[in-house]
Amino acid sequence: MIYITHGYNEPGFECATCSRVFRTNRACVQHMNDTNHNRPYECQTCSRKFYSQSAADQHMDDTDHWAPEYECETCSRQFHSQSAADQHMQALGHYRNYCKDCDRRFQSENNLWMHLNSKVHRGRSIVCPFCTGTYTTVSGLTHHLERGACPNAPNVNREAIHRFVSSRDPGGTITNKQIAWRDEDSAVYNATDCCFNGDSWECYICHREFCTKNSLNSHLNSPTHKQSVYRCPNTKSVCRKQFSTLAALFNHLENEACAFMRFENVQRRVGNFFQERGLITF
Repeated sequence: MIYITHGYNEPGFECATCSRVFRTNRACVQHMNDTNHNRPYECQTCSRKFYSQSAADQHMDDTDHWAPEYECETCSRQFHSQSAADQHMQALGHYRNYCKDCDRRFQSENNLWMHLNSKVHRGRSIVCPFCTGTYTTVSGLTHHLERGACPNAPNVNREAIHRFVSSRDPGGTITNKQIAWRDEDSAVYNATDCCFNGDSWECYICHREFCTKNSLNSHLNSPTHKQSVYRCPNTKSVCRKQFSTLAALFNHLENEACAFMRFENVQRRVGNFFQERGLITF
């Protein structure tokens, strides 16, 4: 209880716990007794209250009533020590962004997702129809073919794949309708000395800088600045993302970026994409 004065020197008695003020000491004491506000310091576990924080601390020391401070990163369990929390999380795989099989923790949920869908856990079950090379994902196989890297199919590249896909997609499920398709892949771009800005080699389109002229040429001849000829087939949530390569579209679907299809479904439904001859449906 605290004795205070208000305007015009009117006396008042303030409750030791709440902010109520009473005209008389008797009224204040009666209020604190009725509301148990004369013992403002509570135990963190049981319902006991004390006149001082030191008394409450002593009680919690004697009865081990201190509230647990260390939480599991996944479930709602709490622990009195970090070592106990770590033991629980390791036993149940309850670390946030944690792979129990590999006993590895990751900085983000996306990094964990990429690890779980890597060859470490998925293996290499996607087979190239031309060279029998194996890949972990459909996007990996498609990238292999689009960049013309298959030794048994040197004529299969981004341009050839786009013609093949367009012939099977008259309704524009994943391809953008175009008046004409320019043979972009037949052109080879070479940077001139004018691209050197004094410090590095600069792309005149996106202004990215590169350490060497060869790096800039690789960038210029990559699909980075090519036409966006593919689009996400997700019409339910109206995903408007477009892509310059089929591999980028498949990677978008594999990442479940727009929740259109699960990773496993992408591998199953698109696994034989280059061997099928029917119309494209999703």
